[in-house]
Amino acid sequence: FNSMEWTIDEDNIKKNPIFNGKTEEIKFILKKYKIKVSSITLDYFMQKPFFKESGSKRKKLLNNLIKIIINGKKIGINKLIIPLVDNSKLKNVDEEDDLILELKKISKQFPSIYFLFESDFKPKKLLLFIKRFKNKNFGINYDTGNSASLNYNFDDEKIYFKYVKNIHIKDRLKNSTTVRLGNGNWKYKNFFNYIKKKYKGNFILQTARSSDKNHIEEILLNKKFFEKNYLT
Repeated sequence: FNSMEWTIDEDNIKKNPIFNGKTEEIKFILKKYKIKVSSITLDYFMQKPFFKESGSKRKKLLNNLIKIIINGKKIGINKLIIPLVDNSKLKNVDEEDDLILELKKISKQFPSIYFLFESDFKPKKLLLFIKRFKNKNFGINYDTGNSASLNYNFDDEKIYFKYVKNIHIKDRLKNSTTVRLGNGNWKYKNFFNYIKKKYKGNFILQTARSSDKNHIEEILLNKKFFEKNYLT
């Protein structure tokens, strides 16, 4: 492993070192262990979607986003993953319009930052959505587990893959939970055959945790699975 993805949740957000600005401490640890952090998963905005709020509530959430961007840049983060699933699922055109409007404004302030969306949209809908931004700084975070759970056909998903800038690797049962790589509904052979030629970005393992709390052993098993199917 040479890279990690940071997560910011609503729970204890004020203690999160990126949110509260303890970037020098983070940089020291990253240098010590020779690890990079180039992306953040903003689960905070899945729990508190700014585009579903208005007035002072929306302004506060957007100010928090700007704070995260500024602090994240200090440690080399240039990709923000914005989930549009569960509580942050886009339910109508007004929410979609508000999301696009606000993020376009912020993108002008931070032209080196990429905003990547993790969505449960069907492939054609996701392609139409991302095309609305008309800006190279907006793209897609592809999650293999979400697609497996929704039983999407990877051949259909290829229509938007030129917009994919980050990939989460996981496996899930159809309409169900995350499982060890290779044990779910993910058609990984088709995925790996295609991705070797088309994608040069990061792969982030978001695999199932160990049921008996042997998490390091579990993640190494999944790492070996990935290496066997992608590197050989």
